[in-house]
Amino acid sequence: MLQLNDIRVHRGGRLILTLDNLRLAGNELTVILGHNGSGKSTLMNLLARQAQPDSGRIELDGQPIGTFSQRDFARRIAFLPQRLPEVAGLTVRELVRLGRFPWRGLLGRWQHDDQTLIEHAMQQTDVAHYADHLTDTLSGGERQRAWIAMLLAQQSPLILLDEPTSALDLSHQYELMGLLHELNKKTGRGIVVILHDINLATRFADRIVALKRGRLFFDGTPEALLSSHVLSELYDIDIQLLDQPDAQRKIAVVA
Repeated sequence: MLQLNDIRVHRGGRLILTLDNLRLAGNELTVILGHNGSGKSTLMNLLARQAQPDSGRIELDGQPIGTFSQRDFARRIAFLPQRLPEVAGLTVRELVRLGRFPWRGLLGRWQHDDQTLIEHAMQQTDVAHYADHLTDTLSGGERQRAWIAMLLAQQSPLILLDEPTSALDLSHQYELMGLLHELNKKTGRGIVVILHDINLATRFADRIVALKRGRLFFDGTPEALLSSHVLSELYDIDIQLLDQPDAQRKIAVVA
């Protein structure tokens, strides 16, 4: 559980994020939406402890987020940034194995359970058949799955992902979000993910948090967000909803 209160972040003398109160549950798939410059990545960096607010409080399970050691924090929260680190020369298995370092460290004694978790994570994300392949030779979608396998091996109850679909084509975007949705439902782990695509968000999210000009604009269910008025006001452009044939949902399109 993450709790943010009275958050203020300034950059260059300008207030770029202000949140009076925001609570993120540890068992939902939450999507953060908003236009470019709305504060999405700033919020994600605060949650992942990659940045600090100028004022306000962030608590993890009732404890100030800054009081956790790096290893203890990694045991509770796994974070995948938008720009993935270089992993030249690492096989998929070696990459996924990195997820166990918060528990074993560089010199810790590895146990049978570690290998079991690594193999299971690769199976969950359907990359086990690439275990001995170099990670940087995989396609974009396969590489994202390998990184998510590493997060699963980390065994943190909350996973944060900053725009994991940004470099993927449309089919791989839906495939990846379908995987995250399935993992959330099967494992009970909380997932917080930044997206740009409204329809992708409303299809897979349990909850949507939308920011506009650094402030909380919307916080609720995908069904509540699917309103022409709400979406048009969020993005400052005329957005209409269309019924999908043979489906109980609508899609948003720019009018």
